[in-house]
Amino acid sequence: MGYKIAWIKGDGIGPEISDATLHVIEALELKYNLNFNIVFYEAGDTCLSKMGVALPSETIEGFKNSDAAIKGPVGETSMDVTVKLRQLFDLYANIRPVKNYPNIECVKSIDVVIVRENSEDLYKGLEFELENLAIALRIISEHATRRIARVAGEIAAKRKGIVTVVHKSNVLRKTCGLFSKVAKEELSNYPVKVNEIYVDAASAILIKNPDRFDVILTTNMFGDILSDEAAQIAGSLGIGPSANIGESKALFEPIHGAAPDIAGKNIANPYAMILSFKMLLDWLSDKKYDKRLKEAASTLESAVIKALNMGYKTPDIGGDKKTNEIGHFLHKLIKNL
Repeated sequence: MGYKIAWIKGDGIGPEISDATLHVIEALELKYNLNFNIVFYEAGDTCLSKMGVALPSETIEGFKNSDAAIKGPVGETSMDVTVKLRQLFDLYANIRPVKNYPNIECVKSIDVVIVRENSEDLYKGLEFELENLAIALRIISEHATRRIARVAGEIAAKRKGIVTVVHKSNVLRKTCGLFSKVAKEELSNYPVKVNEIYVDAASAILIKNPDRFDVILTTNMFGDILSDEAAQIAGSLGIGPSANIGESKALFEPIHGAAPDIAGKNIANPYAMILSFKMLLDWLSDKKYDKRLKEAASTLESAVIKALNMGYKTPDIGGDKKTNEIGHFLHKLIKNL
């Protein structure tokens, strides 16, 4: 059985880290007798300059007809590409696992999953200008809060069983107040311990005592900020994968940006993109009941760990390897695992 994967290489370092990941995928296909029908689509800053639109209708249609999708980072058009895809396909759950990988200098030991509501908040983009004023509307709904709380409860029940609800209800009494109230109500249906903390305190504790957290449940913008902070605690944004998940569709992507300053130099860290594909394999395995995909995901992460232990690191994490070198080395490792 083949799986159709919609792939957006993106801007800046996106094509380089995509190509490294694609080389790794070739080894997984051979090892597990998998067939990925990967179709490439345009989106992002470069696409805008070439086609006059950042997210063409062909790309949207390709996403709609795929089994799963993955994208590299895009630049200034992120709102028009990433956020629009999330909204068009109601990819309401943003899942960002953060943990230490070997041989990477880190701030602290960390192992958390940030579950970020992905469909509303300030990222609805409802902004207005009135004379000398700029106004943004923050949308928090009971419906969206309940469904993201269920995602957090399900994940936590398979981990340590602790969910920390992060908000700012002492100031944002209506919006964060609703999020806190509804999240706690929904989480009461799960065998988990529920804590809550204000976002400013959470950002400080995350640095000092990251082991206080297991699953963090929070709103869209807070989750965006905290997940970048958590990735830096683990050592680098370059190792941070993420998933945007809806009821039937999902989009996977590294959490970092397009890094135009190092684009074309073959020094970009491909691990976040590679680990994002690992998340894609896990999700698709569950959707399609295909154990080969789950085995491939496990093998891929094992190969990443082995490569890092052997010093296959890009400059951002203290190494001297090139982007394509890591892709080629992982290809060899997977063949022999």
